[in-house]
Amino acid sequence: MRWNLPRRWACLILGGALLMPYMMTGVLTSGLLQGQSANFLLPLQLGVFVAVLPVVAVTGLFLPVRALEVSAAQGLLGARVETPPRQAGRSWQERWRTAAWYTLHLGVGGLVSGCTLAGVPFTVFTFAVPFVGGPERMLGIAVEPGWAALRWPLIGLAVLGAVVLFAAGAGALLARLAPVLLGPTPGERLAAAERRARTLAERNRLARELHDSVGHALSVVTLQAASAGRVLDRDPETARTALAAIEQSARAALDDLDHVLGVLRDGDPPPEAGPPQATLADLGDLADASGAEVRREVGDLTGVPAVVSREAYRIVQEALTNALRHGQGPVRLAVAVQDDDLRLEITNETGANGTQRGARSDAPTDRSGARNNRPNAGPGDRVGAGPGDRVGGRGVTGMRERVRLLRGDLEAGPVADGWRVSVRLPLRSVP
Repeated sequence: MRWNLPRRWACLILGGALLMPYMMTGVLTSGLLQGQSANFLLPLQLGVFVAVLPVVAVTGLFLPVRALEVSAAQGLLGARVETPPRQAGRSWQERWRTAAWYTLHLGVGGLVSGCTLAGVPFTVFTFAVPFVGGPERMLGIAVEPGWAALRWPLIGLAVLGAVVLFAAGAGALLARLAPVLLGPTPGERLAAAERRARTLAERNRLARELHDSVGHALSVVTLQAASAGRVLDRDPETARTALAAIEQSARAALDDLDHVLGVLRDGDPPPEAGPPQATLADLGDLADASGAEVRREVGDLTGVPAVVSREAYRIVQEALTNALRHGQGPVRLAVAVQDDDLRLEITNETGANGTQRGARSDAPTDRSGARNNRPNAGPGDRVGAGPGDRVGGRGVTGMRERVRLLRGDLEAGPVADGWRVSVRLPLRSVP
């Protein structure tokens, strides 16, 4: 969009209007100090103008004028000023920039306003001189009647042209400086980038949570539905228990799905948005809801930090989901704190010969962590041949990502009597 001169001129006049209270106060103060009455007909005295500029700067430091100036710059100057992010408090860097712009706007606007108030009436007057006459001398030049007075309109046009050029140049200067002085400061840009990073991390966390929750629920539903179908005729009570587990898992997955979609629909989610996340304290509910026989060996977990507890819960959930989907028989779950580490171990039988059905008995063990990764392993690799290896899935890969974030280690692979997932998570952040 092309912004024309009148809009920029209006912005400069606005600056002059904002300067007038300072000028009137300065003229009044000057008159009182000199013991004379204030002459408000001559408010543009150079000394008063220079004297009030520091007062304007101090005003810009402390008064919330930034929003007004940004609106004026965007609407009247046509400057592409990025709207500053909202801050709880004002930084001194932002204060100094705002004060510099406020002083520049009012100072240049005051000069353009004064020239406009003087130049336009003067031009109109010069056009009337040849017809109605004028004073004997004007601007130190003798005013002669008759045809000689026709030169005065030309002088008036020259003065008006100079005022227009002055206003155009001043408007272009302010339009160029507005994005620099009114736009976000480096500190604000950094804070905005950090907020965007937190929002992106939160979205990624929500995606992982949704995958784990829905994947676990579908595994439980599949397992319980198959069990209910096999025992429906001979053991209706067990079938009803399986159906109740299906209902509970489906409702929990639906609640998680509804929450995540609601947060994403609302735009940028605040960090840690939504209901409290499950932790290791909820392992009992997780095991009960799975419908499988889970032999738990849980030690004292009171000293486990919240972030480690949340991620450990999701790792256990993923490993348990894999065990339900691919294994058979009871699942052994061991959780304990050893020294400064949290240890997780999930073991289950995967076949009569101790390996997963259809797996290679000599499949290598996957080790992954912040300091111990397979160099050729990627998100789509088939690591070993165990329950965590799903074509296109996120089994071991999802657990590996969580372990890596906490700078821990993960082992997943076949053992003598089945499949084992072993995780070490440090309780304290290490460099």
